[in-house]
Amino acid sequence: MIRSVLLGTGSALPKACVSNEELAKRVDTSDEWIRERTGITQRYIAAEGETTGSLGAAAAQAALDDAGLTIADIDLIVLATATPDNTFPATATQVQMRLGGKGFPAFDVGAVCSGFLYALTTADAMLRSGMAKRAIVIGAETFSRILDWDDRTTCVLFGDGAGAFVIEAQDVAEDGAGIIASRLHADGEHGEMLYVDGGPSTTGEVGKLRMKGREVFRHAVANLSSVLKEVLEQAGHEPADIDWVVPHQANFRILDATARKLGLPMEKVVVTVDQHANTSAASVPLAYDVARKDGRIKKGDLVMLEAMGGGFTWGASLLRA
Repeated sequence: MIRSVLLGTGSALPKACVSNEELAKRVDTSDEWIRERTGITQRYIAAEGETTGSLGAAAAQAALDDAGLTIADIDLIVLATATPDNTFPATATQVQMRLGGKGFPAFDVGAVCSGFLYALTTADAMLRSGMAKRAIVIGAETFSRILDWDDRTTCVLFGDGAGAFVIEAQDVAEDGAGIIASRLHADGEHGEMLYVDGGPSTTGEVGKLRMKGREVFRHAVANLSSVLKEVLEQAGHEPADIDWVVPHQANFRILDATARKLGLPMEKVVVTVDQHANTSAASVPLAYDVARKDGRIKKGDLVMLEAMGGGFTWGASLLRA
């Protein structure tokens, strides 16, 4: 069967790392308050000149290097972001240019924190259909640009960064490597719970992030545990078969509650929210890259990716490394 097989991963972070203590100097908060509620200890904040495009390109180049490939080997780029460099052109085209590519399709996907899973599933479908052979799938964000720094309930939660996968269509055995199953969902009814209060067609301004934290938490745990079960059923696996879960890094409490609902030990959950905070579409590939590079995720491991974001959008993908 044809599957999209992961060839390489990469990530990129801004130069500036901001600890809770440093943040408390400019926001009415404290290290203890942030840690207790989120598990976050620090985040990376983009400086002037560091953009979603520059971070995305750096992560993509790192993934290409990891795969032992160049941009000449790629014929598709799909980039997930809620914070593009410009309204248009697509940030993916700017990444393509930065990498030295030309001619092949490059486009953005907008599904906020679920964006990487939407992008990965889109690229996977294109590879399996024969429309492309090798793709770079990127999640990149500069959420610091849309935060209200006077709102301590939201601004402490987010950070900037990028992560990337290089995937290739390969003919593999049923128990071989690659993306095995994916499910995506959306429900616009709850859009007012996590949104940005601006946009080109409404206010003509970028706007700032707004969130009803308690409601988002409740929906996140229910939706994520449900979609994980869907993907496992589709793939013919049980929770005990999973070697690692790489979740969207929104809040440690959400990670813990979702794992408990599925009966999974936290030892099987990759956690980077403490170091990166919530990097939206970048969080899943960023966390995967960290866990793969430090030796936790090994070749042949069964890995579940999952995320939920504003919209609401949510989804999960099961792959064999």
